Amino acid sequence: MNVVVCIKQVPDTTEVRIDPVTNTLVREGVPSIINPFDENAIEEGIRLVEKHGGKVTVITMGPPQAEEALRRALSMGADEAVLISSRAFAGGDTWATSYVLSRAIRKLGDFDLVLCGKQAFDGDTAQVGPGVAEQLGIPQATYVIEVEIDGKRMRARRVLEDRYEVIEMRLPALITVVKQINEPRHPRLKNVMAAKKKAIPVWGPDDIEADPSLCGLDGSPTNVVRTFLPERHHEGEMLQGDTEAVVTRLVGKLHKLELV
Repeated sequence: MNVVVCIKQVPDTTEVRIDPVTNTLVREGVPSIINPFDENAIEEGIRLVEKHGGKVTVITMGPPQAEEALRRALSMGADEAVLISSRAFAGGDTWATSYVLSRAIRKLGDFDLVLCGKQAFDGDTAQVGPGVAEQLGIPQATYVIEVEIDGKRMRARRVLEDRYEVIEMRLPALITVVKQINEPRHPRLKNVMAAKKKAIPVWGPDDIEADPSLCGLDGSPTNVVRTFLPERHHEGEMLQGDTEAVVTRLVGKLHKLELV
């Protein structure tokens, strides 16, 4: 089976900064990592191919430095990797990103399963995976914790707030996975060295036959108008006295706040 894994290189979660002018993430000079949920998607793709045969192709849309994330995926065991990179893609929202990724997947050719992490740590929207499925016109399942493949059918177990849900669908399909689905492997040294030598093609808009009006900022129906940190107001009061008096006063204050 042919598995495609969509990953994203994100700023280290302790180093996130926003450009006050463009309202986009500052990436220059900021340490980057593979989005943690995407590592689980890579691992699950590799496990499925180890069990059923085939290959794993990892793709990402991002600046040239995102090649580092792809080489990490190759060192984990992915077979091929493609970097989708162009200034025309910069600043795209989740809709524009989904469009570009879907065009790249179509260029790859026949595929059976697309895997994504459930959401990215920086944007935290959980919209790109479902958006790619919509663009490709294939069934999808989100928040998946377990996958079983039987020929051209797939059974996915989803995590809900208070229960699990099992969905069956025909392939090709797309799933987004949660961290509990597996434990990503640590690359072996020989795989790390081999990944450094692996050729990684770079695709731009012409390579994937993308409509420029649907890419980047121009193709984004949403935009960030302003970013800011919410103001925090901390007010506290110490109640002193004997226990009965303190409890009586506390209950009275809670009633005023309509908390009891």
